[in-house]
Amino acid sequence: MKVAVVGYPNVGKSSLVNRLSGTRDAVVHETSGVTRDRKEIETDWNGRTFALIDTGGVDLADGDELARSVQDQARAALADADVVVLVVDARAGLRPGDAELADLLRRASQPVLVAANKIDVVADMPAAAEFHRLGLGDPFPVSAGQGLGTGDLLDAIVERLPASAGDDEGDEPVRLAVIGRPNVGKSSLVNRILGEERVIVSERAGTTRDAIDLPIEVDGRAVVLIDTAGLRRGSKVQESIEYYTTLRSRRAAERADVAIVVCDAADGITAQDLRVAELAMQSGCATVLALNKWDLGPEVDLDHERARTASKLRLRPRVLTASAKTGRGVRRLLTEALALADRASVRIPTPELNRFLGEVAAARQPPARRGHRLKLLYGAQVGVSPPRFAISVNARNRLTRDYAYFVENRLRDRYGFQGVPLIIDFVERRGDRRQSRDAGNRRARA
Repeated sequence: MKVAVVGYPNVGKSSLVNRLSGTRDAVVHETSGVTRDRKEIETDWNGRTFALIDTGGVDLADGDELARSVQDQARAALADADVVVLVVDARAGLRPGDAELADLLRRASQPVLVAANKIDVVADMPAAAEFHRLGLGDPFPVSAGQGLGTGDLLDAIVERLPASAGDDEGDEPVRLAVIGRPNVGKSSLVNRILGEERVIVSERAGTTRDAIDLPIEVDGRAVVLIDTAGLRRGSKVQESIEYYTTLRSRRAAERADVAIVVCDAADGITAQDLRVAELAMQSGCATVLALNKWDLGPEVDLDHERARTASKLRLRPRVLTASAKTGRGVRRLLTEALALADRASVRIPTPELNRFLGEVAAARQPPARRGHRLKLLYGAQVGVSPPRFAISVNARNRLTRDYAYFVENRLRDRYGFQGVPLIIDFVERRGDRRQSRDAGNRRARA
């Protein structure tokens, strides 16, 4: 069940959504028009679970192309909602934009509640009475900043929600974050995957301001697609809005299972693209690079781009081509992303892993120090997503970085872990450490 929160720009919709949900998921800023796409945030009240849909400010008189896109997103939220909350600014009083929205909502089939926001003290509550003129029933005086009246509003929302048919509990969905530099076509790619204009696309860089979770189903499998704001170098992030949207994009990567790093094929894979991919990998999610706009720019040497990526990124992620405009390669990209999620959760049987370690030692002799050679004694997988391995060795100080990378790369090649973060703990067995120390003492006495 869904509740759409709509209203004129800068009336405090996102602040109210955060207050009602008890989160800080919706972007809040004093600048008008920060919210553009619609964002769904799960919450519960009195045993009922529902999604609050935060929408961009709607000014029906604004004919700007971006403003019209925001209006379209708000209308889509209304069509998808079971209950609508119209937020108005009690400090500013009734405005023409409120009346226009109210006229639209009076024709809606869903129940509509009016939330008169910014009533921060009880003495200001009579100011809400002015909004009876909207013809949508008694307004609820609330304060997103102080929490005043929000419990009454939630009670009213739950009372108007349709009867619950019970929530189906299935497997945890795979979370795919679409990340990359600004204006490389992330939102276009998301819309192509969804098969609808779900998020706003514009030629203006920085149109997306938030990380938007979009549940979909792929071949019967639950997936959450996360559209994110463009990531720029930290030195170029100057506005506070951009700082917070960048922070949310980073957090989206941290909670994702797989990151699709979108690059502009006309530019090739740039140094900033590699930094974005490195960020995703450091967050612990599997990664694939997508050269978008493949059909628009000059032909790119794909083999060169793949070789350069493999040499620059330790995880050696795959590089695929796609076109959000035509759909070419998008299905293959989605299939690879889901396969990466599966590989990140695979568990290698211990006997198989130890046979593999024996083959590694036979292929390249472990390093020696002061005449004593490193031995790979035993291995076991201790975690998944990302895969984590513990390998017992006879002496940790004999292990070189070069040999550790050799073991890691062989592991990737054998089990298809390209693009998947691996954690390998080389653990020195205590008995071997004591024996080594005793042997050293005997040599000293001799």
